[in-house]
Amino acid sequence: MTSQSITLIVEEEQSNSNETLEEEIKKYSAVVSSDSYSMSVGELASMYRDDELNLHPEFQRFFRWTDEQKSRFIESLLLGIPVPPIFVSQRGDGGWDVIDGLQRLSTIFQLMGELKELKDGKIKTKTPLILTTTTYLKALKGKQWNNPQEPELELPQSAKIAIKRARFDVNIVKASSDRMAKYEIFQRLNTGNSLATPQEVRNCVLVMVNEDFFNWFKALGDYTYFKECLVLTDRKEEEAFDLELLTRFLVMVNADVNNLQDIEDLDLFLTDEIQEIANNHDFEKNKFELVFKKAFEFLNKTLEENSFKKFNAQRDKYSGPILMSLFEIVAAGLGYHLLQGYNLPNPEIFKEKHQLILHDPRLNQGNISGRSSNARTRIPNTVKYGREWFRQWQ
Repeated sequence: MTSQSITLIVEEEQSNSNETLEEEIKKYSAVVSSDSYSMSVGELASMYRDDELNLHPEFQRFFRWTDEQKSRFIESLLLGIPVPPIFVSQRGDGGWDVIDGLQRLSTIFQLMGELKELKDGKIKTKTPLILTTTTYLKALKGKQWNNPQEPELELPQSAKIAIKRARFDVNIVKASSDRMAKYEIFQRLNTGNSLATPQEVRNCVLVMVNEDFFNWFKALGDYTYFKECLVLTDRKEEEAFDLELLTRFLVMVNADVNNLQDIEDLDLFLTDEIQEIANNHDFEKNKFELVFKKAFEFLNKTLEENSFKKFNAQRDKYSGPILMSLFEIVAAGLGYHLLQGYNLPNPEIFKEKHQLILHDPRLNQGNISGRSSNARTRIPNTVKYGREWFRQWQ
């Protein structure tokens, strides 16, 4: 066993422009105490069975390896190909929460028929994995861990032993470390993962930061009027695009417009902002929920799925996909308007103004209203415009 220290930025404060780099590093960093073990799959599986290793079943839908990818990973274990280390965070009771390595461990436990998943609000055992053909081990196709009815389809005992004896390096962030460290590690290790969208990683971070907040947030995303305004494809639903739009709504309704000028990376900005809201004990969820539901009930009853589409005057109809610029103007603008205590607009006047909105020359400058517009330059303008737009014709 070895000991090491990892330095991570775990909080943000207002920086003094006169500070040196060394002073800033000292100010913004926290030392995380960690250990490193080499552990066998069999040992990890035993911990999982005893609830000493938590994979967070609520994360499962955010990471989507195909059966082919899972089978290739099992092939790697059988061939002795080195695999990346796993990161876990030690809980107060001594158990471990997996920070990075979710899909690798999930694949093994699903193969063994022991993986638990969250389905219909209940923890259930996931259907065991049936392996597919792989690059080198063609005979893996159709094999399972157990199949008493068709023993010829079972993995041979030698293969099971090889998998159980395969070893992972496990890096443990100790319980004595700063509370926010595991969230930062999770976010940084998983950001850019091609198997998860930024919102999927963001959802996992929210579960780890404040599970009660995430459950509330997820319930808002299921609000019927909100869903009917979006009309997303199955793929967009799978990738949690509805919750990305909800994140944008929540962040932009509550944002100080001046802070929107500093966006460098939109995904990181949204993650930081929603995390800050989730950690804010003064955030009034009930008040915001009323505003959210009132706004989307109005939009759904007035424009339905056209709420964030462009109006084509020549064809006298709405067409095309959801435009982010319209979502930022209309949804965030209306939400802010209601949060300030103003009434809903007149539906007929709103529909008339909505059809003309993208023809405003102030929006067309710099392609602010276009689909290819840059978020960094667009968002400060669309959010500010949306707040003024609702106010000026009330």
